[in-house]
Amino acid sequence: MKLMRNEDVEAPIAFVYAALSDFDHWERAALRRGAEVTRLDTLAVPGPGMTWHLGFDFRGRRRTIDLRLVAMEPSQTLAFAGQGASMNGKGLLDLVEMGPKRTRIAITMEVEARTLAARLLLQSLKLASGKINRAFEMRTRLLAADLENRFRRSGGR
Repeated sequence: MKLMRNEDVEAPIAFVYAALSDFDHWERAALRRGAEVTRLDTLAVPGPGMTWHLGFDFRGRRRTIDLRLVAMEPSQTLAFAGQGASMNGKGLLDLVEMGPKRTRIAITMEVEARTLAARLLLQSLKLASGKINRAFEMRTRLLAADLENRFRRSGGR
């Protein structure tokens, strides 16, 4: 299953990239939403190889995934790979400068099943693709709005 979405953010590309690559912020945000987050690597500087173990509830079950940052190109790309007990996933955030204070984020998420039970889960999600796409659209819009608000609060610099 693949989800793709573009969102425009009223903030410079350098600010958007810095905010998206603020991994401590995203760890705290996941914890506030009830996820369990454990950092597995010992890297002192953010970069490829950063790894987290995540636990969260989805569809009435506790799910776990190991998430790894596989690529990080300043002001351009963040790429992640995840592996769970029954599924693998990839996430890509591509940034494109649309103007001095406007950035487009292209978000691509892809999940593939490794077991029969996971295939059934993905099939049920595909049947509800309209609802899934609307939820993905809402979440990406909230992300863009959050980035814009953070930029405004920073004084627009």
